[in-house]
Amino acid sequence: MTENSYARSINLPNEQIFRNLNNARSLAVDIGGSLAKLAYCSRIHRRMSQVLDRNETLDGSPGQHIYEVCEEDEYIDRLHFVKFETKFIESCLDFIQEKLGDSLKQNKTIHVTGGGAHKYRDLLASKLGVVIEKEDEMSCLIEGCNFLLKNIPDEAFLYQRHAESMYKFQGVSRDIFPYLLVNIGSGVSLIKVESEDTYQRIGGTSTGGGTFWGLGSLLTKAKTFDELLELAEQGDHREVDMLVKDIYGGAYSSIGLTGDIIASSFGKAARSPKKSVDTETHFKEADIARSLLLSISNDVGQIAYLQAKLHGLNKIYFGGYFIRGHPLTMHTISYAINYWSKGEIQALFLRHEGYLGAIGAFLKGAKEEDTRGFTWGENLAGSSGLGSYHKNHPWRDKRNRSSTFEMLELNQLDRALLPCPLLLDQQSYLPDTVELTEDGAAREYWLECFMKGVDKTKEQAIKSQHNLPDAKERAEKFKSKYVERLTDLKENPCAYGSLTVRSLLDTSSHYLQEFMFNDPYLQLKQMENEQCLRSLAQYLQELDRMDFDERQLALAKGVLAGNVFDWGAREVTQIMEHQNFGFKEATNKLQERPWLFDDFDSWLDRVKGKPHKCAAIFVDNSGADIILGIFPFVRDLLSRGTKVILCANSRPALNDVIYNELSVLIKHVAEIDEQIDKSLSENQLMVMETGQGSPCLDLRLIDCQLVDLMNKEDTDLIIIEGMGRAIHTNFDACFSCEALKIAVIKNRWLANRLGGDMFSVMFKYETSRKVYAGTS
Repeated sequence: MTENSYARSINLPNEQIFRNLNNARSLAVDIGGSLAKLAYCSRIHRRMSQVLDRNETLDGSPGQHIYEVCEEDEYIDRLHFVKFETKFIESCLDFIQEKLGDSLKQNKTIHVTGGGAHKYRDLLASKLGVVIEKEDEMSCLIEGCNFLLKNIPDEAFLYQRHAESMYKFQGVSRDIFPYLLVNIGSGVSLIKVESEDTYQRIGGTSTGGGTFWGLGSLLTKAKTFDELLELAEQGDHREVDMLVKDIYGGAYSSIGLTGDIIASSFGKAARSPKKSVDTETHFKEADIARSLLLSISNDVGQIAYLQAKLHGLNKIYFGGYFIRGHPLTMHTISYAINYWSKGEIQALFLRHEGYLGAIGAFLKGAKEEDTRGFTWGENLAGSSGLGSYHKNHPWRDKRNRSSTFEMLELNQLDRALLPCPLLLDQQSYLPDTVELTEDGAAREYWLECFMKGVDKTKEQAIKSQHNLPDAKERAEKFKSKYVERLTDLKENPCAYGSLTVRSLLDTSSHYLQEFMFNDPYLQLKQMENEQCLRSLAQYLQELDRMDFDERQLALAKGVLAGNVFDWGAREVTQIMEHQNFGFKEATNKLQERPWLFDDFDSWLDRVKGKPHKCAAIFVDNSGADIILGIFPFVRDLLSRGTKVILCANSRPALNDVIYNELSVLIKHVAEIDEQIDKSLSENQLMVMETGQGSPCLDLRLIDCQLVDLMNKEDTDLIIIEGMGRAIHTNFDACFSCEALKIAVIKNRWLANRLGGDMFSVMFKYETSRKVYAGTS
């Protein structure tokens, strides 16, 4: 295939790759010898749901609803990072010039880093007509690494070649320092990073990626770096390397060496006769390539361990062109670190390590806009995943893999997100109950479950915008993209970080937003909220006629009955659509006591004692859930002198109540009940947003103002409600205060797995575990 025909066979620059480029600003480029990475920020148009109290509508008329709902335009900042082969840089620059034109001159300066910054400086300046400002490569790498570790969940991972899940993701933390960054390019640099602005190169070696490529080119017929890696994957180093058992006939136990340890890289080649001077040795090129890869990886691993040990560092991140997500490379480095540290330190890799320099260069150019001061979240609908090296997978095709443009997109969030202060151990907390990459049966079930449910989501999306002529077309595009993602995840479950029920739900939400379906359940939530408000006064009177013990059980059952109304649960949806199903019917559906998880008696004893200072309640659904379930429960807590913080999603997800809805609803509840009204006016009852937009709950990243309020009010009770928040996530979460986890299990497969049946109940009361802090 000629170069020209090869170029035509790939996806050349287009709007699907360089998305939203026409309004880009603050461009930056990281140019390497083989790959280039472009970074830019653009303004994104989306839709947002708006809830207005009837007293706040423009014309002041009461109308037929207690509040009005609509969707309005919203604009957010999005960071785009696009990776492509350097040899196509000229065509990519032409495309950028075509799309941006004169607006490029408004940017005036493009920040450039990487080994190609000097080589392509004049090309960039002439093509784009801007001033080129070169940024220090090492500084950009560090800034990019810090940014990813703090902003992207599941950015860092361990590689475990022989485990069921080869990738073990490490979550996200704001406490990332100190660490060692080992950047393996042509050579190797080891950088000790102590803070955002404090780092130093503490060592390195000239034996790196360039050595592997250079010697590999001399010893094999491989032409490219990828071809050499492919050879290494197929080879057997034992045909070339001399092992301990080759010298001693077995292990050298007295000094702790097993027989399979490499005693001498290429050792067998030195003692093996050649066929002739003019012919090749009998060694296979694949075996030679593998031996070379192991030799370099083992040496880099040992040097990295020794430097980490010398400087007291226990986190080592590996990146650079040499890694490139290649399984064998990651395995050999992981093995070396584990071997030399005797298991004390593990090698860590980064999902987006190829973007470190571009991110750093972009941030340096955007400092005037204080870009670093915001929190960013990955746009799952616009980012590429890790590649797969499965032998039968099409991604393994080298032309396909090396020539495909890769993308990373990050959305700016409204406010900073911080860990929940009520967690017992913020560093060890992981939100998800089941990691689907490690559980084949659960993965198969849930991927198929979401595949079956996509048509229902599509129909609801169309219904929510039935008056718009393009709604059906956009909904079909949503379905196509989401089904494509689910199919990819069946083949490569680790491609986008941890694979969980939470990530599958969030990916669906991201795709809906991409196609302008911000809140498909907006009108449905409005209707259910209005219906339930009409029933609230009578229900509160019924509760008030009960004695204390009876009322406490009724309140608990009320929260559970309300939680049944979940449009994200397929079995429940079928019931609600085809039966006359109200709050009483939901109560009757509940499992009889003793419940599957039943700590109600312990909770009853507790509420007879000293009242809590403050309860933070993470609420779930609109309608019966929040109005007939949560508000009566809250009212009882308030009557005993406990302050309450109602924590609601900032952004829509299924039929979950969101902050702007709850802020209006609570006023109408206050009109119905004196206790709610008094507590609201005296700031004993507060409504806060969580900073999230998921049916699940990740307590690593909640709104900073909610964190401040929890601390200020000395919160000593956390209540987590709903299947997504309390079962799919936080089922095993440990807190430094008392905790209630309440949910109805509305999925038969999951209920059976937990030892119950459909509509089984979880009512878990956990006492404060502060006494155990630091011992887990």
